[in-house]
Amino acid sequence: MSPELGRFALALACSLAVAQFVLPLTGAWRRDPRLMATAPALAFGQLACLALSFVCLAAAAIGDDFSVANIAENSAIAKPLLYKITGIWGNHEGSILLWSLILALCGGAVAWFGRTLPSTLQARVLGVLGGTAAGFELFCLFTSNPFDRVWPAPVDGHGMNPLLQDPGLAFHPPILYAGYVGFAVPFAFAVAALMEGRVDAAWGRWVRPWAVAAWCFLTCGIALGSWWSYYVLGWGGYWFWDPVENASLLPWLTGTALVHSAIVVEKREALKVWTVLLAIGTFSLSLSGTFLVRSGILNSVHSFANDPTRGVFILGLLALVIGSALLLFAIRAPKLSAGGTFAPLSREGALVMNNILLCAICAVVLTGTMYPPFASLLFGSAISVGKPFFDATAAPMALPLLAAMAIGPMLPWKRAQLAPVLARLWWAGLLAGIVGLAAARGLKGVLPIVAFVLGVWVIAASAASLLQRIGHRRGTAFRDSLHRARMLPRAVFGAALAHAGAGVTVIGLAAMSDASHAIVAVHTGDSVQLAGYRWTLTGLADAAGPNYRARVATIEVRRHDHLVTVLHPSRRDFASQNQTTSEVAIHTNGMADLYAVLGDEHDSGPGKDNEHTAILRLHYNPLAPWMWLGALIMAIGGALSLSDRRVRVGAPRRARNAVAVPAE
Repeated sequence: MSPELGRFALALACSLAVAQFVLPLTGAWRRDPRLMATAPALAFGQLACLALSFVCLAAAAIGDDFSVANIAENSAIAKPLLYKITGIWGNHEGSILLWSLILALCGGAVAWFGRTLPSTLQARVLGVLGGTAAGFELFCLFTSNPFDRVWPAPVDGHGMNPLLQDPGLAFHPPILYAGYVGFAVPFAFAVAALMEGRVDAAWGRWVRPWAVAAWCFLTCGIALGSWWSYYVLGWGGYWFWDPVENASLLPWLTGTALVHSAIVVEKREALKVWTVLLAIGTFSLSLSGTFLVRSGILNSVHSFANDPTRGVFILGLLALVIGSALLLFAIRAPKLSAGGTFAPLSREGALVMNNILLCAICAVVLTGTMYPPFASLLFGSAISVGKPFFDATAAPMALPLLAAMAIGPMLPWKRAQLAPVLARLWWAGLLAGIVGLAAARGLKGVLPIVAFVLGVWVIAASAASLLQRIGHRRGTAFRDSLHRARMLPRAVFGAALAHAGAGVTVIGLAAMSDASHAIVAVHTGDSVQLAGYRWTLTGLADAAGPNYRARVATIEVRRHDHLVTVLHPSRRDFASQNQTTSEVAIHTNGMADLYAVLGDEHDSGPGKDNEHTAILRLHYNPLAPWMWLGALIMAIGGALSLSDRRVRVGAPRRARNAVAVPAE
C-alpha cells in the first residue's frame, strides 16, 4: 500500500469528520431525523479511512520505505520488526495519527453501542466528536503529515531512539492515548447535555461507563510509563515529577473525580453542573498535555518535538475546543435544574470531599508544573520545581483522601451517622494499627508510616464493605452469605477492588522510603554488602544485539552464603544513533526488587593489566512491585465494573417531573 493512498485516506477521513460535525448538529438543531441519522455512518466511514491510513504507514515502516521522511528519520533496516511496527507511534507524526485513529474508534464505539440513546443526544455527541477529530486530522495533514516524502531517498534510515526500543514503552503510548482520548466521549456528552439543557440520572448512567473505561486505560498507561522509567532509565526510581509525567497525572486526578461524581448524578441527580464541568476539564487537561509535550514549552525526556509551528496550531485547536465548551458552559449551566439535597455526612458528602481533594491535588500539581515556564516567560528567571515541592504539597491532601476512601462506601445515601460505620470498621482500624506498628521499624519518616497504615486501612475497609453488602456477620450461615455474594452486582466488587488496588499502590510507595542503594567501583571478583545481601561482580563480557553492541556484567547475589540470583545488567552502544543506554537487571520475589545497573568502566591503573574498574549502581527496593500491582488491580476493578450489565446498558427512566430547558 503506497503512502499516497494513506495520505488520501487521511484527507478523506478529515472530510468525513467535518461532515460528521456539521450534519448531525444541524439535524439536531432542526429536529431533522434524516440529518441526524447520518452521524453513525459518517463515524464508521471516518474510522475505516483512518484505519486504512494507519495500515499504509505500517506497511511503509515494515517495508523500509525510506522515501517517506517519517520512516527515514525514525527507522532503519537493522531495527527489529517489533519496533518497526511499534515505532510508528514512537514519533510525533505517527503519534498524532494514532491519536486520531483512537478518537475515531471512540466515535465508532458511540455509534455502535449508543444505538439506544435518544437520536438527538447521539447526533450531538457524535457531532462534537467529529469536530474534535477534524481538528486533529487537519493538524496531521498540514503540520505533522506522516506521509511526506524525502528525495533522494536514503539507503538506510537514522534509526529509532534507543530508549524507545523496549516492549514496555512500545505499548505504553497506545494505552495512554486510549485514556487521554477516551475522555473525549464524556466531554462530548457534557457538551451535548449543555446544548439540550438537560442533565439527569439517565445522562449520568450513559456517561459513567465511558469515563470508567477511559480511566482504566489511563491508569494502565501511567503505570506502564512509570514501570518503564524504573527498569529502563536506570535511575532506580519510579516517578520523578517530570513535567510530562505530571501532564498525564492531571487528567487522571480529575477523571477519578468525574467517575465518582457521575455516580452521584446517576443515583441522586445531584452535582450535575459540577460533573459537566469535570467532563470538560478532564478532556481539556488531556489536550493541554498534548500541547505541552509537542510545543517545546516543557523540557523533558518524554517530549516529542520542539516546534513552535506545531505548538501554535495545537494551541489554536486547544483554545477553540476548550474555549467553545467553556463558553457554552457559562451560558447554559445556570439553566440546569438543581439536583437532590443531601447532608454533609452522607455518601454524597464523602464523594464531594473526594472530588474536592482530588481537584485540589490537581491544582497543586498544575501550579508546580506550569510556574517555571511562566516565570521564565514573564520574569526571565530560571526556576526549578521538583520532588520536594510536590511531596510537601500533595501528600497532606492525599492522606485525608485515603482516610475518607475507606469510610465513604459504607455511608448510606442522603444522610448518615458516623458512629455505626466506625463500629463496623473497628477490626480494619485495629489491623491497620498493628501492621503500621510493625512497619514503623523499617520505614523512614512519619509520612511513610502514616501512608502505610492508611494503605492497609483502605484494603481492610474494602473487604469490610463487601462483607457488609453480603450481610456476613457472626452467626450468619456461610451458604447464605455465598448466595448473597453471587447476587451482588459486579460493579460493587469492582469498586471494592479498585479501592483495594489504591491501598496496595500506597503501601508500595510508602515501603520505597526504606529502599537502600549504593554506587560502587569494583573489579572482577570484588563484593559489596547491601541490605543484607552480598553482591559479587564475577565477570564482564561483550555481546552483540540486532542493532547494537553490548557490554554485559555478571553479578552474583547471595544471602547467608546461599545464591539468591545472578543479575546481568548491560550497557548498549547504538552506533547509528551514537548513543549509549543502560539495560537494568532486576530480580523480584514480589516482596522486594534486587536492582543493578552497569555504568562506565575505567582502567585500573599500573600493575592491573587487562583489569577494569566497573561502576555499579545497586538497589534494594522493598515492595516495589506493589506499586504497579496496585495500579493493575485498580484497572481490573474498573473493568469488572464495566462487565456489569447494569452499568453498560439500561439507563433509568427520567423522573416525570424533570423539566427540560429548551435548546437555544
